[in-house]
Amino acid sequence: MKRFISNPLRSAVKSSGVLSCLVMLAMFAPATQAQNYPKKPIVVIVPATAGSAPDVRMRQVAPKMGEFLGQPLIIENRPGANGAIGAREAAKAAPDGYTLLHANISNLLNDVFTAEKGTRLAEDLPAIGDIESGPLILVVNPSVQAKSLKELIDLAKSKPNALTYGSGGSGGLIQLMGERVKLAADIQILEVPYKSPGAEMPDLIAGHLDVGFGVWSVLGPLIKNGKIRALAVASSAHLPMAPEIPTMAEAGLSGMETTAWNGLFAPAGTSKEVIQTLYKALVFSLSSQEVHDLFATTGSLTGGKNPEQFAEFVKSEKNKWNNVVKLANIKPQ
Repeated sequence: MKRFISNPLRSAVKSSGVLSCLVMLAMFAPATQAQNYPKKPIVVIVPATAGSAPDVRMRQVAPKMGEFLGQPLIIENRPGANGAIGAREAAKAAPDGYTLLHANISNLLNDVFTAEKGTRLAEDLPAIGDIESGPLILVVNPSVQAKSLKELIDLAKSKPNALTYGSGGSGGLIQLMGERVKLAADIQILEVPYKSPGAEMPDLIAGHLDVGFGVWSVLGPLIKNGKIRALAVASSAHLPMAPEIPTMAEAGLSGMETTAWNGLFAPAGTSKEVIQTLYKALVFSLSSQEVHDLFATTGSLTGGKNPEQFAEFVKSEKNKWNNVVKLANIKPQ
């Protein structure tokens, strides 16, 4: 059985010896840095509503980071404009390490469509580290006469624009994933946009929609109880919690890897020393069994990329979705 291992930190949590080493590394910090920073609470701007998945995740990570830093992390919710409002506020903050941004894939897609100077992830806002990720899963209503991705593609080719898929609106990850699949498979499936990601689920369950995309934390219970059928996961390896679901490549479409992810960023000008201290605090939190177990219950894959690795990942994501937008001729609305 294949295992989905997102990065070195994911491997580490499976080995208590390596985990201990990670924690020890995370606890090491230059004495001068420890003496100078932080001296007061740190504000983390979450560009999503209280109680949402990104908000909950940051609140799970924050206590252990605060334990490492010796100062609490205070969550401030700034939802709106697909995450742009929170990013703008973080960009205006002093670059002293006392205001951070908990950004996600939505912020990156804002960069793809608008490239608003000052709020571009990993360009204007330096990366600290990723927190978690979750690959998208392609699902169908059980009434759809397709039990594999190949059968779905064949069905779509025999009936152009007869099948529908629900998205969370123009410019969102689900829409881009849907268009990416259509381009790769050379099929026509009609998009039905909804006001927000997940709002389409009731119609998918009821059979008013044929196809859907989402992460395991949302779709897992519905897949398990048979309300929807999983055809493929957009990752390079199987999901540990559902190894029976084939990858997109195994199902016939290669190069479809797509994840919803999030991580921490700082205002432009924040010193490398402060960013490294924050990264070590993040690793300390992610390395804890308590946080790892919380992630595992929702099928999330633990992050841990260092600032340089995370910045490169963000840039590669931007290039990937830029290409999809151009090929599919998607316009922001």
